Amino acid sequence: MRTEAEVERGGWPIPPATLQLAKEQGFSDESLEFLTGRERGSARAARQQAGIGPHIARIDTLAAEFPAETNYLYSTYHASGDEGVGGPATGRGRILVIGSGVYRIGSSVEFDWCCVNAVQAAAELGFETLMLNYNPETVSTDYDICDKLVFDEVSVESVLDLVEKERPDGVVVSMGGQIPNRLAMRLHHAGVPILGTSAEDIDRAEDRNKFSALLDRIGIDQPRWAHVTDVAEAERIVEALGGFPVLVRPSYVLSGAAMSVAHEHHELARILRKAKAISPEHPVVISKFEEDAREIEIDLVANQGELVLWAVSEHVEDAGVHSGDATLVLPPVDMTIPTLGQVRRIAQQIAKELRVTGPCNIQLLHRDGIVKVIECNLRASRSLPFVSKVTGRNYAKAATRIMLGADPGMEHRPLYELEHVGVKVPQFSFSRLGGADPLLGVEMASTGEVGCLGDSFHEALLHGLLATGFQRPKKGVLLSLGPPRWKHRFVRTARTMAEELGLKIYATSGTCRVLRENGIDATEVARVHSEQRPLGSGFDLPSPVSALDLIDRGDVDLVVNVPVAFDPEGRPDGYLVRRRAVDRGVPLITDPSLARHVVTALVNHGENTLRARAWNDFPGEVGNAGLQAGIHAAEGRETAYRQPRKSAGTWSAGLRPASRGSAKPAPTTQRPANVSSATSREPGRRSRSTESRFVPASSEPSNPGSTTPSHKSSRVSRADW
Repeated sequence: MRTEAEVERGGWPIPPATLQLAKEQGFSDESLEFLTGRERGSARAARQQAGIGPHIARIDTLAAEFPAETNYLYSTYHASGDEGVGGPATGRGRILVIGSGVYRIGSSVEFDWCCVNAVQAAAELGFETLMLNYNPETVSTDYDICDKLVFDEVSVESVLDLVEKERPDGVVVSMGGQIPNRLAMRLHHAGVPILGTSAEDIDRAEDRNKFSALLDRIGIDQPRWAHVTDVAEAERIVEALGGFPVLVRPSYVLSGAAMSVAHEHHELARILRKAKAISPEHPVVISKFEEDAREIEIDLVANQGELVLWAVSEHVEDAGVHSGDATLVLPPVDMTIPTLGQVRRIAQQIAKELRVTGPCNIQLLHRDGIVKVIECNLRASRSLPFVSKVTGRNYAKAATRIMLGADPGMEHRPLYELEHVGVKVPQFSFSRLGGADPLLGVEMASTGEVGCLGDSFHEALLHGLLATGFQRPKKGVLLSLGPPRWKHRFVRTARTMAEELGLKIYATSGTCRVLRENGIDATEVARVHSEQRPLGSGFDLPSPVSALDLIDRGDVDLVVNVPVAFDPEGRPDGYLVRRRAVDRGVPLITDPSLARHVVTALVNHGENTLRARAWNDFPGEVGNAGLQAGIHAAEGRETAYRQPRKSAGTWSAGLRPASRGSAKPAPTTQRPANVSSATSREPGRRSRSTESRFVPASSEPSNPGSTTPSHKSSRVSRADW
């Protein structure tokens, strides 16, 4: 507090002694600029003018008993000099990979897997590797992953300080998720060479206004949209878009932060205020929310805008659920071949327009054969490790090799060649979040995931559900199916529950009426009795039992609660039912599409019909063996490659991949080439990061097989797959 007051009173420029003290006490450049009212970059310039900067020190892993020679480093303003800093004696090229930082909703082991594989790919090509990350829980911070590890925050300030000292040939911002990706423009303006897709093109994809305008210009369909600059304009914009519901989308955000669906004006105003607070420097876009559509994702690796690897996945839930919370299936099971071809062609157009070099993820909607683009992320996605493991192609390594100017080291594997189906199921922690509504939406809520393989989609789905704690229902099911259309669509599934699964059906009034009209025996229950409803609003059904009573007594062991899109009366009944199911440990499903597939899976696979097989034992090019087989650049083979790709500065001459026992300079007309040397990784060593993170946690693991759908009647080229 004393230093903060001294900085504020002292004005500008900050005296060198005060500046040094402030930095030693942990004040960032940005906080000093805020306290003194200066523009961005002023504090850094003042530090450089005064000769004040951090030093790189070693982390003492031997408790000062012996001199520590370790590649664990950190930056500090308390050290008297640098340790472990300087150019490599071998003359190898050097790259810096920016990690994902702390684990949180939206950023976890998926991006850590990508960073580790990026570092390993660079090391295999003969580069010295540096990692900037501050989460000791990650594999990327293991001692044997990279040549140098710097424990420091992932910020523009820390990256620039490190780049000044280490002078890397390039920086990878596309593997650690949204945090490093959003630093791209500021690093580019500071002269830092960004590997792969240029910072300007990253900005064109991340800025909602720019990207939507880009799609309009190249003729790619998207939901109707408008750029919002003033909350007062919102009502006029919504009317122009065709009315509610609308989706509010801020720019440069992770896991859908502040992204919400608005159903009326007051809700829209609240959402817009939140979006402006989350991302004040970037525009907010309002788009028409597409109902009854299905979301698609395509993960790809491109080289100067040309697709090299690509895989199309499909969400099981209807659109409106964040991609991190959705159940993902690869290859898609409910998409036509023409739709798949359309998705690939759209992806190729976008990749070419944005000159993508490296990883990319595009999210789309499809309904009635019409495909629309939602967004594009020019970085590794959460689904990239899943796609890599299902297809047997390491997308992260291929992207890194391309960004470094090498060939991808593997060929595209069409989805029709897959002899299995992969499903990724989210894991939630609502039971630990007292009072939270366990309802999925466009802002991410899941805290984990499980990926499983199976002979069929439903087998893989059931393995994934069991691994996340789902239990087979044996007593009864509570159905509350919200909108009228879903009450009628769910009739066949409800009949299957009663006749084939032998479950007693309990249903709320509207749902019960539709079921009885279709000959299904259902017991009508009230959602909540008046004494159980805190607000005391609404009307109660003349029923001796409520949904809460059923859950408390253990009469039901599955709850399917499909909420209405918007309740203008604000009744809490649905929330109370969902919350009680979570608190009592009763499986809860809130999406009708997922519920129908879960019932089909339960019918097709009895309790003792699921077989166990390890991920590595899957047929074809799957598992660790498959990932390695996909990289066909043989050890010891020298393959010249082009200059590493970057978006700023100038590169040193091209390198050749490191070969054991010899190292030759690549030909160049600019200046003598760097000399590659053998990687420090031990031959045959297997890193923790290459092991499956998608092994079923239940006692009934998955079993692979061969149930690839037939596509013989398609007129679409197989290249579209």
